[in-house]
Amino acid sequence: MSESTPSGAKDPYQGGPDDVIDLIREFPLAWVAPRDDRAAQVATLLPMLADVDTEGRIVSLLGHMARRNPLFAALEAQPRAVLLFTGPQGYVSPGLVSNKTWAPTWNYAQVRIEADIRLRPDLGHEALDRLTRTMDQQDQTGWRPRDVGARYDAMEQAIIAFEADVTSLSAKFKLGQDETDLALREILASHPDVALARWMRRMNAHRLDA
Repeated sequence: MSESTPSGAKDPYQGGPDDVIDLIREFPLAWVAPRDDRAAQVATLLPMLADVDTEGRIVSLLGHMARRNPLFAALEAQPRAVLLFTGPQGYVSPGLVSNKTWAPTWNYAQVRIEADIRLRPDLGHEALDRLTRTMDQQDQTGWRPRDVGARYDAMEQAIIAFEADVTSLSAKFKLGQDETDLALREILASHPDVALARWMRRMNAHRLDA
């Protein structure tokens, strides 16, 4: 299936600002890599929390890492990074589609952010507490990092918080926009990945609701 876009046409795989924000909130674990030749050696998966401006655009992200993580030294020396978020993704089998000439594909969503990094040793507690509150919204346990008791101070000292100020952002949502209405509905009726199917419905709502 071609993913090319005619000159002047809107990219069918381009989502809106709300789609980007919701993807990062639902799938907050990102590859964080420095923008230098050490990227392959020290790139690290870290949960990141997005901050938006009054217009709903992502302007920065808050994260933390262990001070012993080699990424810390790399970003201290060169405070620029790329953050790669992977959203819903999965194989789409031809067994889901009645058209026997239909070819299988892989659907996915991704966000790529380039950012300037500000190390924030003063935000260690905020980074830990905010991440806990954000990820605990569904279970509502009320647990807080300081509940670990006497171990908390050592735990907080062992991490470094950082803010990633966004300098560029690109996203791609390849989620069935190029399928026929019939193929899309057949895939959604039987695809086993609930999250992928939900995002396919989201990105094709204008067709499904018609």
